Amino acid sequence: MELGSILHFLHDKTILIAGATGFLAKILLEKILRVQPNVKKLFLLLRAEDTKSATHRLHNEIIGKDLFKLLKEKLGANFNSLVSEKLVLVPGDITCEDLGLKDSILREEICSQTDVIVNLAATTNFDERYDIALRLNTFGAKHVVSFAKNCVKLKVLVHVSTAYVSGERGGLILETPYHLGDSLNGVTGLDIDAENRLVQGKLNELRQEGATTDEVKMAMKDLAIARARAYGWPNTYVFTKAMGEMVVEDLKGNMPVVIVRPTIVTSTLREPFPGWAEGVRTIDSLAVAYGKGKLTCFLGDLEAPVDVIPADMVVNAMLVAMAAHAKEPNDRIYQVGSSVRNQLRYQNLQDYGLRYFTENPWINKNGKPIKVSRVTVLNNMASFRRYMFIRYLLLLKGLELANTAFCQYFHDSYMELNRKIQIVMRLVDIYRPYLFFYGAFDDMNTEKLRMAAREGGVETDLFYFDPKDIDWEDYFMNIHIPGIVKYIFK
Repeated sequence: MELGSILHFLHDKTILIAGATGFLAKILLEKILRVQPNVKKLFLLLRAEDTKSATHRLHNEIIGKDLFKLLKEKLGANFNSLVSEKLVLVPGDITCEDLGLKDSILREEICSQTDVIVNLAATTNFDERYDIALRLNTFGAKHVVSFAKNCVKLKVLVHVSTAYVSGERGGLILETPYHLGDSLNGVTGLDIDAENRLVQGKLNELRQEGATTDEVKMAMKDLAIARARAYGWPNTYVFTKAMGEMVVEDLKGNMPVVIVRPTIVTSTLREPFPGWAEGVRTIDSLAVAYGKGKLTCFLGDLEAPVDVIPADMVVNAMLVAMAAHAKEPNDRIYQVGSSVRNQLRYQNLQDYGLRYFTENPWINKNGKPIKVSRVTVLNNMASFRRYMFIRYLLLLKGLELANTAFCQYFHDSYMELNRKIQIVMRLVDIYRPYLFFYGAFDDMNTEKLRMAAREGGVETDLFYFDPKDIDWEDYFMNIHIPGIVKYIFK
């Protein structure tokens, strides 16, 4: 493939970003504005009823974040001018046809001007309601592709998925596409429209039964997990994202489409500054719980690989792929991760966490440092269940001794304890596949993209995405964990 300056490619381009309030979307937006302020226009599709609510989301959920502080310092008073000149807010909703655009004039403007569409809209909750996940991750992808077909100047559509659409497979996992009806376990009959009808039928049934809001929520979550596992996927997120890829593959026609599959996305390595993070993301939930002294037991294999990749590297890969395929229209899947070229293991994470929080203990609300120790690691579900059962009995006995004179209080405490145990077991069941995951994500296409970038005049100092460049010890000890503490610990 032919490649040249990415800055030159971005010059005078119009880009539509769907899911603009998301973690990667914000980093992408900041990067473009910072390195190429001469981009022509950035349409930001925001889930909002009108321009007023979209503007509120822009200021509170995007440019009001610390992520943009470097750009604000660089531009000073000109920052607001850049925002008003380059950003166009698009109130809409990808779960609707035509992306939910009510303003026909704005819709025509987007369709006539857009060079690139980047779809980053998704729910990443592993245990999401099926109706919500299906609307966003699957039918949202369908609506974006359908809309893209009306964009007369479109050069490429970048659809961001996840490497974990592979399910629980081990070995080398290739950058291969999914097609309608595919499953991971050989079960036939997966029909996306039928899945939607199943959801609507279940919702109607629950309404007729007078189910409460909580009952509907749990029924939708349970249905999602059951349907995912029926076809070989471990959770709702990866199942609905895989179906999203199927839809894109089926509907794209002659449209140049790039599918980017990142692994576990972590805080920024370098840009706009090291360690920026937002939200409790996968492995970060372990770091938060551990640093606060609440994680004493861990289920998993410490020798298993854990594939993480800094967010700025994912964004750089997206930008380089975007430019490459706009110049040479064809389709490609890019898995962006580290397990093949610079492997990290859970053992490393345990060691880094212990060292960091021993040297930099979290101070609790009483002003006392939290002492951490090495976590008890159990390597199978049977051992974990026994561990939780013993803790349950001990805590129950403590409640009984403390509350013999307060029966109602004892009952309430017992119910709360039981609820927490059930939540923990459900989460463990959902995350278990990744704690014993032995696959490595092939990134041959991504490596070819890196080679083309090195040989083709790309500004590789600005658009770096080679995991070999990461020193994991330095990254976790001096960048990622400090970033989690600064931006996520509450």
